[in-house]
Amino acid sequence: MKLKLLQLFSLLILLSVKTFAQNKTITGKVVDQTDHQPIPGVSVRLHNKNTGTVTNAQGEFTLTLSGDEKFLDFSYIGYLSQSVKTGAIAVTVQLVPDLQQLSEVVVTGYGTQERKFISGSISTIKGDQLKDIAGSSFNQLLQGKSTGVQVSSDSGVPGGGVTFRIRGNNSINASVEPLYVIDGVFVNSKDPITTSLGNQAGSNPLSDINPADIESLVILKDANSTAIYGSLGANGVVLVTTRRGKLNTKAKINLSTFQGWSDANKKFKTATGPQTAELANEAVINTAKDRGTDPATITLPFPNPSALPTYDRISDLFRTARTSNYEISAQGGSANSTYYTGLSYLKQESIVKPSGFERYTGRFNYDNNLTDKLKVGTSFNFTRTFRNVSSNDNNATGVINSAIFPRSYLPVYNTDGTFARYGSFDNHIALIENLNNSAVGWRTIGNLFAEYTILPELKLRSSWSIDNNSAYENNYSNTLISAGIASNGSASSYESKNLVLTNEQVLTYIKSFGEDKKHNINALIGNTLSTNLAQGTSATGTGFATNALTAIQDAAIRSGSSYRSQNKLVSFFGKASYTFNQKYTIDGSLRADASSKFGKNKQWGYFPSGGLTWRAGQEEFISKLGIFNELKFRASAGLSGNQNGIGDYAALGLWKAGYNYLENAGTAPAQLANPDLTWETTRQIDLGTEFSILKNRLSFTFDYYNKYTYNLLLNVPVPSRSGFSSQLQNFGAVRNKGLELSIHSVNIETKNFSWTTDFNVSQNTNKIEKLASDITLGASGRNISILREGYAVNSFQLYKQLYVDPNTGNAVYEDVNNDGQINTADRQIVGSAIPKYTGGLTNTLTYKNFDFNFFFYFQQGNKIINMHDFFLVHGGTQNNIGFDPRQLERWQKPGDITDIPRLTTYSGDPATNGGSANNYGGNVARLSTRYLEDGSFIRLKNITLGYSIPSLITNKWGISKARIYVSGTNLLTFTKYKGLDPEVSSQSADQNTAGYDWATVPQPRTIQAGISVTF
Repeated sequence: MKLKLLQLFSLLILLSVKTFAQNKTITGKVVDQTDHQPIPGVSVRLHNKNTGTVTNAQGEFTLTLSGDEKFLDFSYIGYLSQSVKTGAIAVTVQLVPDLQQLSEVVVTGYGTQERKFISGSISTIKGDQLKDIAGSSFNQLLQGKSTGVQVSSDSGVPGGGVTFRIRGNNSINASVEPLYVIDGVFVNSKDPITTSLGNQAGSNPLSDINPADIESLVILKDANSTAIYGSLGANGVVLVTTRRGKLNTKAKINLSTFQGWSDANKKFKTATGPQTAELANEAVINTAKDRGTDPATITLPFPNPSALPTYDRISDLFRTARTSNYEISAQGGSANSTYYTGLSYLKQESIVKPSGFERYTGRFNYDNNLTDKLKVGTSFNFTRTFRNVSSNDNNATGVINSAIFPRSYLPVYNTDGTFARYGSFDNHIALIENLNNSAVGWRTIGNLFAEYTILPELKLRSSWSIDNNSAYENNYSNTLISAGIASNGSASSYESKNLVLTNEQVLTYIKSFGEDKKHNINALIGNTLSTNLAQGTSATGTGFATNALTAIQDAAIRSGSSYRSQNKLVSFFGKASYTFNQKYTIDGSLRADASSKFGKNKQWGYFPSGGLTWRAGQEEFISKLGIFNELKFRASAGLSGNQNGIGDYAALGLWKAGYNYLENAGTAPAQLANPDLTWETTRQIDLGTEFSILKNRLSFTFDYYNKYTYNLLLNVPVPSRSGFSSQLQNFGAVRNKGLELSIHSVNIETKNFSWTTDFNVSQNTNKIEKLASDITLGASGRNISILREGYAVNSFQLYKQLYVDPNTGNAVYEDVNNDGQINTADRQIVGSAIPKYTGGLTNTLTYKNFDFNFFFYFQQGNKIINMHDFFLVHGGTQNNIGFDPRQLERWQKPGDITDIPRLTTYSGDPATNGGSANNYGGNVARLSTRYLEDGSFIRLKNITLGYSIPSLITNKWGISKARIYVSGTNLLTFTKYKGLDPEVSSQSADQNTAGYDWATVPQPRTIQAGISVTF
């Protein structure tokens, strides 16, 4: 019995030894070959098997081999895949960064695809590329980062409006804004703020998003990329992916802060008191001469100009503005779930008092693999914003105008110490100290999804999303400012709400098959149900007992109103691509949309697209040349639509209340029905090539596109017998065509030093191909902006000043129709606010733990109408307005060569006074090309120097990574523009009246210092 037990025990020992010999545990670490930093989230798999693990936050892994496996496969996006023998028990694997951009996996419409197979024109920007740049919104920070994308800030006010155009202006009446999709949520980019803005530069609703939460952005530009979004994609699509955790990684906590100080590169200037008096006297003398009166017989308004004082109002406007930002985030994951959460606080002052912007944000992203087949996840962003709104631009009672327009010899205060006011202008200090215009916004952007893996290659995803954006504006004008004096206090409140609800289902099929997996299919089908709701209430009140009581309920006279509207969209879409032998790809998509905005006869729109890709560098006859590391040609064409920007009930016949009679309520027709109203459609072709040489150290991307938008949604004149002057119809066409070039180079790459350069330039030509009639626009009814067939949108129509006659000092204008008179018939189109070229140049250098980056942005060919000069270089025509110092350069005596005519207020008929026909109407009272300037500029947009503290030090502190940096924004600007800032568009609330500079806050010069610590 003892012998049998001994034999059994020996057998168990042998089996255990054999089993131990067959099972081997391997531990290892995966690092970046360039900087030797650990890489978390790397997939470690048994060769040709689906079992394995991923590296943790320190790049470490542990894996047990149960058989005779000889190799482990390592893979991670952005790195070359690698196989390693399993001979050693402990291994260190160095992954090589994949410098070949074409192998990158990017997010496209409703899915992902390897860049090398994409036939469309797509730009990818990593979230880290936006760091260290001063700015409150991610779309503002994209300036100069992508070809085909024009980005400019409309003013220097924090949280202010941004002009964002992808491949030009496609429309006139409908929106020209791209579609923004954040983690699958269709985001409303309409400005909800109405406080005192009128037709001025608005605010930027996308400043609700914290740029630090963004992982990457993908800009879809061509029709083949955007057609899958159908009626939403005509103006391009911006896909935003926020940060998420990674499986099997411990918590990574990041704390960061930066502090900034901003001031103005240039400030407004006004003529001194004596200079103003001298100019005013000269205008009176010249006017007397023009009228045939002896100047010796008149009394000058200022007998002793040198005795007048000068009151400085400009220094009261500007300040050194502070910016503070604080952020904390945590991310990580277990074997089945991942998370990312972040909180941030931002406070920005404007360099012009008293405006400011404040933002609180919170984000929570969570994904959980409930089973091997079912995954659920959510993305939620909560934001509260506060805007201290100060109206400027073309507002006579704005803070800036109230400081620069009154003549400088006039005192700021009355003798009794009260605020002094002159003409229609308020007192600037009274406004700064008493403006009570605030806007509080609350926004929730959320997405909840479930994804079920039916088969390894077949997945069904259903998602529900919400974008709930509300703004509450509360304004009170007390009796110390002009707006409240006449009414004994005036108050207004507005509450607006925009709600977007979306439900989507997407079925995705991705499969590789055949010998060596030469055949690859990537296909999807889906549908969308979307509801957009807009509603709001407003109330006003006047007559308050005291400035201490500001609620509308305390007003003597009260009134209010409300509105509500909604529209719905139903969509079905499909997309498929087929790749053969990693060389040839053909793809296509089709989307069908039905919108409640359109007429009952034509609610449905159909938007197809198709594309071809040829990876010519994989052909043997090209690869054997040894020139190209990658060579790719692509072509695409398709249709996309537009319905944004028109009313929710644009096709219906509407009636309007308020036509009352004898205290009885009445209604009247307000809109003519159009049951055939349908989609505005953009047809686009794109031809492109991408190639890299010199072992991927030099990469090029080149595109040509031609976009034709037809069936424009326009208000077309109709016969007056209809009872209406116009009707919204599908009429008109706009074309955009252009070229895009981007270059990426790795100039130097050593163990301790690297230097890379990125350059991009875009050229776009815009032209109105078809229009029912001219449409004139412009502030204060001056009609200097015009839409005309054959010309670009945002064109300026002005008198063309040829020169100032050196003998008479009179302005000479071009007599277009040669009738001997200068009148409105002689106005002509003399330029557009749209730049012909835009681009950016970025250089990034690293030396050991130091990093240095500088970025230039440029645009060329756009015009700016300098309304500041129109009002302040007025030649004496404005009796209650001061002068800009440029007025001192006017013509004074025969022989003077200048572009500024002599001073005079006379505008009589020169035919009866011996004058030139070109002087009719006055020298400066008409808007001419003298006020139209070249807005081209090159700007050092950002320069940053950073230092990452060595890990030998941080590890002692229990910190995995720490970086400190200092950066400067808008430090240098090279331009011929005479205004404060060439990056300006004060009336951008109307997309057709860009390029106005009218008492606009300039872009600030900012110095920023920050620190980021990761635990």
